[in-house]
Amino acid sequence: MEINSNLLAGRRILVTGGSGFLGYHLAQRLPKLGVSFLAFNDIEPFPKGEYPEGSLLEIVDVRNASAMDKLIRDNKINTIIHTAAALPLWKKEDIFSTNVDGLRTTLNAALKNNVDKFVFISSTAVYGVPEKHPLVEDDPLEGVGNYGTSKIMGEQVCREFIEKGLNVTIIRPKTFIGTARLGVFQILYDWVDSGKKIPIIGKGLNRYQLLEVTDLTDAISLSIACDPKLSNDVFNVGAGKFKIVKEDVGALCDFAGNGSRPMPTPAKLVKPALAFFELIGVSPLYKWVYGTADKDSFVSTEKIEKKLGWKSRFSNQDALITSHKWYLEHKEELIRRGTGITHRVGWDQGILKFFKKWL
Repeated sequence: MEINSNLLAGRRILVTGGSGFLGYHLAQRLPKLGVSFLAFNDIEPFPKGEYPEGSLLEIVDVRNASAMDKLIRDNKINTIIHTAAALPLWKKEDIFSTNVDGLRTTLNAALKNNVDKFVFISSTAVYGVPEKHPLVEDDPLEGVGNYGTSKIMGEQVCREFIEKGLNVTIIRPKTFIGTARLGVFQILYDWVDSGKKIPIIGKGLNRYQLLEVTDLTDAISLSIACDPKLSNDVFNVGAGKFKIVKEDVGALCDFAGNGSRPMPTPAKLVKPALAFFELIGVSPLYKWVYGTADKDSFVSTEKIEKKLGWKSRFSNQDALITSHKWYLEHKEELIRRGTGITHRVGWDQGILKFFKKWL
């Protein structure tokens, strides 16, 4: 897989939600591909020292129409990578206002200012919890929770703008991890690092595909650098190599080498308990996490491989171990940073801390 850097050299790219996990990785990857100008916007502060010299860092909300229009117009943006999203732990009204209204605002500004390429980062949460696998791009959509529903609505908005003449790539990535990814995975890394048994919902015999974040940044870059006629479409992206959950989590435990190991649990008991804990606000695990954890969940990437020439380089186990290594190297700093509700900070474990003591 080769990405033609010559086709990216003249790009003036805006990354919305740029202070997040994916924004951070795009900041590392795109300059290496020759992108001439990079701008990032978000409602959160930008971590110091993590963005290339000369990058524009703006605190601008994607829901602010006039501010988005000015940001795109004044900086002659010709390409937008829309990663801005309110995550599942956010309030319902913020999820829909950001993930649907904020997307529409950004698309309107892109069309008004003659942006010639728009990449929308959707999610495989749009498929719900189907029985049929692998999932392909024209399978039925049925979102889980507010987040999944908002992503379906976002894709519908994108199609409205495709009909208006805007070139839009919709990317549906599997759960992506890598260096600097925390959130719900920080809980896993903490338990593994502590040598605990790792509860797996169900027997762990299901296949649950992940995605290493650098594979995702390559898919995004290819969609910008390729023939526009090929990329005006929707694509699944996920790891090419993944095993059953028990084996993938087991490989992470083996890497830790401290006695941690996967522990199957009865899904019929655990899932209702987690739903109750979520309802009363004492658990960070939301429905998409526990609702799909004991099910097969993997997509076909044949379409993006054939049309754009993309190919994954990293397996589930590669992604988990790489991410865990970074966690170990930054553990003390992360403790000082505290908890939050984005993918770049750890989440408060809530009642899970109680169960951790006994495993």
